[in-house]
Amino acid sequence: MAGKKVLIVYAHQEPRSLNGSLKDVAVAELSQQGCSVIVSDLYAMNFEPRATGKDITGTLSNPGFFNYGVEAHKAYKKQSLSSDIIEEQKKLQEANLVIFQFPLYWFSVPAVLKGWMDRVLCQGFAFDFPGSYDDGFLKGKLAILSLTTGGTASMFSKTGVNGDFRYFLWPLQISFGPEMASEEERKRMVASWAQRLKTLWEEEPIQCSPPWYFGQ
Repeated sequence: MAGKKVLIVYAHQEPRSLNGSLKDVAVAELSQQGCSVIVSDLYAMNFEPRATGKDITGTLSNPGFFNYGVEAHKAYKKQSLSSDIIEEQKKLQEANLVIFQFPLYWFSVPAVLKGWMDRVLCQGFAFDFPGSYDDGFLKGKLAILSLTTGGTASMFSKTGVNGDFRYFLWPLQISFGPEMASEEERKRMVASWAQRLKTLWEEEPIQCSPPWYFGQ
């Protein structure tokens, strides 16, 4: 959609991988729609995944006992976070849509992407108390996870060895087992993603905290 800003947070080491192709087709399709697209290529950026005291450039509130969450919160309010965190927060703040593109590692995101989440989405910037979940500070932005797996679709089904995918991830575009797929199948995965991107802005967002999560 013309005028919209998109941030793609991309976590894969190989540009010629399927993840790389999915990232590239997203850039091409969304740019063609008139969107402004920025890619944070975490591996290429050598993004620091570790949440440490180096993230705070000012004086610690409690030098005798380091609590990362507390210190990052205070540093955000004092504008004394490290420059790489501030830069990513600025990209995220300006984006209407965020796409996370990555391979599934042990039922989760790669360490570099987890580090991005740990460091960038700090208290004060992304949330506070009150001000979390449906009332978080990034409310109104769209986000989608586009990921590849090391197993086939059947392995992530209700009766599959890995269990039902729906129970640990919600807003998904999944490309199952690209390393086991033929070249033609991989092309279809990329084409399917490109097709979804054409109507992405029309999709109804998934509620952050669905009633079934709380047993209702």
